[in-house]
Amino acid sequence: MKKINLDRARPQDADKLQAVEPVICYNPSTLENYDFSIYEGARQTMKKINSELISPRSAGCINVNAGQFFRIKSVDGPQVGDLNLWSRGELSEFFYSGKTRALYGTHMSTKDRLWSSLPTMRPMATITHDTLDWYGFDSFGGSVHDIIGTRCDPYTNNLISGGGQYHYCCHSNLTRALAKHCDLKLNIAEKYVHDVLNVFMCTGFTRDTGQYFMKESPVKPGDYLEFFAEIDLIVGLSACPGGNCASEHSSDQANCYPLEIEVFSVNSNTLIGWEKATINQYDRSHGLSKK
Repeated sequence: MKKINLDRARPQDADKLQAVEPVICYNPSTLENYDFSIYEGARQTMKKINSELISPRSAGCINVNAGQFFRIKSVDGPQVGDLNLWSRGELSEFFYSGKTRALYGTHMSTKDRLWSSLPTMRPMATITHDTLDWYGFDSFGGSVHDIIGTRCDPYTNNLISGGGQYHYCCHSNLTRALAKHCDLKLNIAEKYVHDVLNVFMCTGFTRDTGQYFMKESPVKPGDYLEFFAEIDLIVGLSACPGGNCASEHSSDQANCYPLEIEVFSVNSNTLIGWEKATINQYDRSHGLSKK
């Protein structure tokens, strides 16, 4: 909250109110009812079966079956990526960053799960390995792999730049990629592009004004964020035009590098006990009786 009226008097109980202990809104321990050791065992049998190289300032989509692993991998240089997930059977079921953030926090890492939009609300993917988990939170409050930023887009760029027409923001990149992958018209595909997981991006909120900030990503070639697909997915990834986002994120000036999506199969015998995620069991009556 910004203090606009600096002359506003503090109420008598201001200190007491500000000292109230916070309460965590959602307890994720009730969601952690899955056996992570199944993924750890399956990882030992991973075999690369497919990949998609994402060119700088572009995006691509790839299919990943339930029960397979996939990685977002740094290739040639420090580069962040914007990740979208869709259910392959229904594009309107996609990654719900807001609720995932409310469940786990502002940044994601190993054992966190990416949940889908209402009304299905089920785990789409589980993070199984993160080579940047050493970073934690720095002295500025920054961390890696955020779900607080939306995605750079040409509409915000147009407003901030005073009328610029930049076409390689992550929103546009993902729109083109999904349209091509699913043979959709551009305006139809755009409706399904949604808020992202900012892979490798280092971000946080300033402590004085609460503003979203970014800083140079610690990612190096060979680093990766690994997922296990809980349902049949379309995985979309944009190699952000901001490169490592050290200074800007809608630019042709930043040094940008490719990213790779790798897909891995595993020995099915290692997945005994795992089941494909089912849709949320809320009855959808919303307080009205069903006839």
